[in-house]
Amino acid sequence: MGCPSLWRGQGPLPGAGAPGLRDWTSLSPEPPDPPNRPRPSPTGDTGPVHARSAVVDLYGDHLREHGWWAPVAGVVRLTQACGVTPAATRTAVSRLVREGWLAPRAVDGARGYAATALAQDRLRRAHGRIYATGPPAWDGRWHVVVVEHHGDRRRRDQVAASLGYLGYAHLAAATWVSPWSSPELGAVLEAQGAGWTAWRGRPEGSRSPAELAGRLWDLPGLATAYEDFARALPPPGAGLADLAPETAYPLRTRLVHEWRKFLFRDPGLPEEVLPSGWPATTVRARLLSVAAELAPAASTFVGGAVRTARPRVGPAA
Repeated sequence: MGCPSLWRGQGPLPGAGAPGLRDWTSLSPEPPDPPNRPRPSPTGDTGPVHARSAVVDLYGDHLREHGWWAPVAGVVRLTQACGVTPAATRTAVSRLVREGWLAPRAVDGARGYAATALAQDRLRRAHGRIYATGPPAWDGRWHVVVVEHHGDRRRRDQVAASLGYLGYAHLAAATWVSPWSSPELGAVLEAQGAGWTAWRGRPEGSRSPAELAGRLWDLPGLATAYEDFARALPPPGAGLADLAPETAYPLRTRLVHEWRKFLFRDPGLPEEVLPSGWPATTVRARLLSVAAELAPAASTFVGGAVRTARPRVGPAA
């Protein structure tokens, strides 16, 4: 039973760590699952978890309501619910401090760690995409980005992975396109030292917007992935609201993690360019419903771990 990461693959924040470390904007998709890896079960089980992933999940999805802070003992307890050992959790926290994601802070005598201001901003953006109820209205124009390629292949691959995460598809050499303008585009490319030019417009020619989308994105494969994910969701009436907090927390995290993977594959295409009966619409609604059903118990588990790990203050202490 594991709780894979919502933001796995994000490296150090700007200005953190030694020169040459991968910047936080180098968002790369996770490698494909090996052929013998089972698909998520109806209970949401997705296998083992990386310690770093479990810690970042915790901060990104739960600790905003606790001031983006948790005591060390609380972080350990919560990651243990995801099958991570205390030693691995402490190592992951130390790495996140070096990368600029976390900073040590004591509260009421309890030693803990808080997400830095830059980390909070990035986690909010990822959270907004994960829990979006659907794509916004589209004006019919595409956002075209031309990137000045330079540097080694590794750097070019990082730029490509980052653009893919931000919702852009590869149209032609050095040219990327998306129905939406990403507010993070400038920061991402500038942090990677890539020059770029962009504009919005409607393509000329006989190809319709739907045909263009079908060329740029693997829509049949994406539809199949959504259908597979739907089978991993608990069915309506499964009694999720009655689950114990220690069960609801890892279950919710696993399911949200699987949904988060679509951020690397689906830019949230507008309805105008999608085939009729597109499965993402109903799957998204069901996932958000499941997450909402599990949220109270999961929050109770997180809150209990954060509070009980803090020493009592006052005469009794």
